[in-house]
Amino acid sequence: MDWYPLRLTTPVKQHLFGGRTIPDRLGRTGLPPGRIAETWEVSDVDGDESRVREGQLRGSTLRELTERDPEGLVGRGWRGRRFPLLTKFIDAAGPLPVHLHPDDCAARGQGEPNGKTEAWHILEAEPGATALVGVRPGVTGEELRRALLAQDFDAVMRRLPVRAGETLYVPAGTLHSFGPGTLVYEIEQTSDLQEHAMRHRMEDGAALSDEEWHANIEALLKQWKPDRRPDFVPGLRLPVGDGVDRVFLCAGPYFALERWRVRSGAVLDHGFGTAHILSNAGAPATVTCAGEALELGRAQTVLLPAALGEVRVQGPADVLVGYLPDLERDIRRPLATAGHGPHVVATLGEDLS
Repeated sequence: MDWYPLRLTTPVKQHLFGGRTIPDRLGRTGLPPGRIAETWEVSDVDGDESRVREGQLRGSTLRELTERDPEGLVGRGWRGRRFPLLTKFIDAAGPLPVHLHPDDCAARGQGEPNGKTEAWHILEAEPGATALVGVRPGVTGEELRRALLAQDFDAVMRRLPVRAGETLYVPAGTLHSFGPGTLVYEIEQTSDLQEHAMRHRMEDGAALSDEEWHANIEALLKQWKPDRRPDFVPGLRLPVGDGVDRVFLCAGPYFALERWRVRSGAVLDHGFGTAHILSNAGAPATVTCAGEALELGRAQTVLLPAALGEVRVQGPADVLVGYLPDLERDIRRPLATAGHGPHVVATLGEDLS
């Protein structure tokens, strides 16, 4: 296929916890009035598939393109039913429901190809903002059940401070929530499977029946992984050159996320072998790929197919970059060369020891 940088449609979720930070603070345009909880920047979730907005592939879904040329789009011999990465901006003006996502094994038991491990990069956090992440050591399943039924989450869960610039890698099976007062960029496996502990629906706040609520809690308990207690990390810097700051935010078998900051007048040239998702976290920036210079507007995203192989980001720029990593080549080796020890690198996520 004749690949080029892909601008995509972005499904919007107007859940109860959302606010107006994404348009008002990030500067994202083209959004509907009312609450904006999430914009799904790149999505191949059933019913919420992104489509190409421009060029000869206009109207094609990510699913169709992945099936037609999986190696050209995703790269490195990829085979699968879906494009493997899902990325979002999330405005937790209010608290998200306490919930968890199944791992791959549990998801296949529900007829889905994979579960959902995710990571949150904190873009903004109000003073005193916190997140609930994992269950305290020693809490039994029965103790957790009682706390969920009482909606007393602090009795059993870890409450962590949230700071802008930090990142949390959240393995599947981790009970979690964040907000209020938190703006997040999220990268995750392509899945919308989840189990909630709340008595209401996150979409509109409508009350659940006791039967449905109790069933949700029992399903959650079956998928809960008691030993999952991740912590926020500041990321690891990889020196690139004068005026260029490349920070590794998280990494694991399913995805990696970096943040590239390029000063005015500087450039970052980067080669890649898998699809790269570039989301702008700052002012409009210029990205050049496949001979095409394009402006990436505020809070806008572009998907670079693997076949394109190279990208240049011109400063000033502040860009989040998500991709499928080869953990040895893309993560461990360059960070070791930069002087980061193996124990520090392992804090970024999973399978890095």
